[in-house]
Amino acid sequence: MNLAPARLAVLEALCRRMVPLADAPAAELARAVQERLAAAPPADARRVGIILELLDHPAAALVGHGSLRRFTGLDARGQDARLREMETSALPPVRTLFQALRRLILATHYARPASHASIGYLGPLHAREPAVPWEGPLAGADPDASPVARLVRPTAGEMRAFADNSVRALGITDGARLGGETRIRADVCVIGTGAGGAVAAARLAEAGHQVVILEEGGHWRGEDLTEDEATMTSRLYADAGARATDDLAIPILQGRAVGGSTTVNWMLMLRTPGWVLDEWAAEHGAEGMSAAEMAPVFARLEEETHTREVPGDAHNPANRALLDGARALGWSVAAGRINARGCVRSGFCGLGCRYDAKQGTAATFVPAALASGARLYADVRADRIERVERGGRAPLKRVHATVLDRITGAARGRVIVEAPVVVLAAGAVGTPALLQRSGMGGGGVGRFLRLHPTTAVVGRYGRDMYPAGGIPLSAVCDQFLRGADGYGFWIECPPYYPALAAVAYPGFGAEHRAAMESLRSSATFIVLVRDGADRLASNGEVRVDRGGRIRIRYRLGPAEHARMARGMEAAARLHLAAGAEEARTLHTHGHPLRGIADLASIAALPAGPNQLGVLSAHVNGTCRMGRDPRTAGCTPDGERFGAPGVYVVDGSLLPTAPGVNPQETIMAIASVVAGRIAERHPAGRAGSAGALTLGAA
Repeated sequence: MNLAPARLAVLEALCRRMVPLADAPAAELARAVQERLAAAPPADARRVGIILELLDHPAAALVGHGSLRRFTGLDARGQDARLREMETSALPPVRTLFQALRRLILATHYARPASHASIGYLGPLHAREPAVPWEGPLAGADPDASPVARLVRPTAGEMRAFADNSVRALGITDGARLGGETRIRADVCVIGTGAGGAVAAARLAEAGHQVVILEEGGHWRGEDLTEDEATMTSRLYADAGARATDDLAIPILQGRAVGGSTTVNWMLMLRTPGWVLDEWAAEHGAEGMSAAEMAPVFARLEEETHTREVPGDAHNPANRALLDGARALGWSVAAGRINARGCVRSGFCGLGCRYDAKQGTAATFVPAALASGARLYADVRADRIERVERGGRAPLKRVHATVLDRITGAARGRVIVEAPVVVLAAGAVGTPALLQRSGMGGGGVGRFLRLHPTTAVVGRYGRDMYPAGGIPLSAVCDQFLRGADGYGFWIECPPYYPALAAVAYPGFGAEHRAAMESLRSSATFIVLVRDGADRLASNGEVRVDRGGRIRIRYRLGPAEHARMARGMEAAARLHLAAGAEEARTLHTHGHPLRGIADLASIAALPAGPNQLGVLSAHVNGTCRMGRDPRTAGCTPDGERFGAPGVYVVDGSLLPTAPGVNPQETIMAIASVVAGRIAERHPAGRAGSAGALTLGAA
């Protein structure tokens, strides 16, 4: 993408103010931003161009700032002042415009290796020696009861050897091998390979069904997972990592690869709380899903994914601080249970595990499905479902899909799958959008979006914390999980890579740079809120507009705001109890918190859209199960109302936010629903002659 000279001048001026460094020439950074825009969807790139033009337009300056002076005509002090006015504007759309530019420039700069040395970031582990004690395998024997590898600390060469041991799954057809039109027949077409889709596919294939799986993302092997933040974010995340609510107030991190979000998550496995399952039964008609009934389902999944407790000597400093701070305060805290086998504590879980240690669905349930005869087509995006027949328990359907070029995203062919049963697991954004495009929307489809809205509190310590190394999430403080009404918050630790940290930290310029330079001595606690306490209200929605674009809307309600404020206070208290010199929230108007007396100020800070950093990696509820088709998307068995043979098994099916990291919950619900599908729809409908055969036209 080549910006017009006037727009390029504005971009260069912005780069100079966002990253005011001698080692980051504005022209060079602006070129890198243009390259990033060239890989973005054309509509997004056009919007950025329009924002740049508005920023330098005299009329816009007069309306927004009471001055006719163009942005490029101001000196450095004047440009900073104008940007601060935008950042703190009382008008939410102005804050949205500011954040669009801020995040784009900062993420581009700090994703570049040239920026890393000055902030103490060490980069990919497989290319160097482990540099801190919380990286690499531990010493000692390697018992099966542990998720962590134990051996003498490896050299860089031995780390590369780990990476070379990646599993090569058979039965996967990449989009590069498909062209023209490909037709397939099957008993079941599963759309998506994440926690829901892969589990359902494996269970149904093992039950004798002829299963075809479509996955929009790519099948990335160990050597493809470079641990480079910019490359892997673009490859492994939905919308190249840029997915967000329409107002940009909440970035949404969802996986887009074989394995879905289980390929990029932080491995924590938590069972659905019993009181949540009770709520689902009482208020949403969920049957056979009580805590006692789900216990064996959870136990089986935990064995299949090698879920084990993180040993005491495996925590990185941030998780150790969480454990120490909570214990000092007398709060409930515990080591996490993660789905890993032979974890080498690389810290790059969020960028895909090149060591085959993470036991996500790409390493477990996808191979299990393939071993039972399923076939998987990667780089294939399901676009719509056509109902070919009417009547009966599972009339024939036709799934129309597009083969994508893995690098450019351009269409390179078509796939059509005919099957009586279609199982949707495209995620709580993709699934309702697919139903709406297929004429199967309405009722609860797209409504009741739940995000476990998440913010962070950063603690600065007088010692090396290196938050990009080690197991990223190995402890959980659940002191406030349940709350008086079953809705509370909990506290965890994330990994922090440079671009992620740059976008999360508020501000720009010298102040933001100082925060980045303290990254090595910082630890971050995230506060996750169970949203949706008002049972009748919908916090958000996912819908497809007339132009075919997916729109995501979400607003925190009063209850969520209150819980988030209490959560930030608790997280800051944990930091101080663990020895932090100060703590900072992600408020635009924030200030250092250096003592208990400072914590009361948190609740008074502005926390509207783009005034407080909030994100989500847990997207649920947009096709929730229930009894009433007016407010639910699916029956308690996961079947879409009015569409026999169409089922949902991903996070969108959850009746409410589960209140814990949802990976294990989704796997368990998918396992239950798949069992019911197998009972209701006998295998063999596709016919042996036409099953799993390809035909190109």
